[in-house]
Amino acid sequence: MYEKGKNDLLIKPTKIIVYVAIGALFAFLGGIVYYSTLDFPELEKSELELVSVDVVEIDSISNRMYLELVFGVTNHGERTVTVPVISYELFANGKSLGSSSYDISDIPLNGRALMLSGMQVPLVGEITINLTDDIKDVYEAIAAGESLDYRVTGQYTIETAWQVIDIQFDSSI
Repeated sequence: MYEKGKNDLLIKPTKIIVYVAIGALFAFLGGIVYYSTLDFPELEKSELELVSVDVVEIDSISNRMYLELVFGVTNHGERTVTVPVISYELFANGKSLGSSSYDISDIPLNGRALMLSGMQVPLVGEITINLTDDIKDVYEAIAAGESLDYRVTGQYTIETAWQVIDIQFDSSI
């Protein structure tokens, strides 16, 4: 028969090593999560502004034009960041011309334009404007090369190797 002894209540040294290793792993993972949250204030220090709006092509047969928007993204933070997505709506003289997006999220992080601290990087988006009765006067003014007040609103995604956040923007030229 089995007799109860003193060794029955003790944990074997091999189990202690396993428990310590698991505890150290959880502490390490918790440290990584904490370290990654330090990026949030740095990401919020970025700024996006509309730099220019240029006519690329006017298709008079289909009654549409193609515009190129240049966004200047400035990184005021200490960390290097990238911008994979900009979703925006374009207005000219207060009238909505439509919405579009700049999206390079399918390109790996190391293949994107890196924005170092204090650096402004131009990112180019495109939008197609269809001629409608609502915007006929603005459409014709753009086609004629007249100076208009452009405004763009939307949100952009900015990320580091650790974190990703979306920031709202509103910019005019």
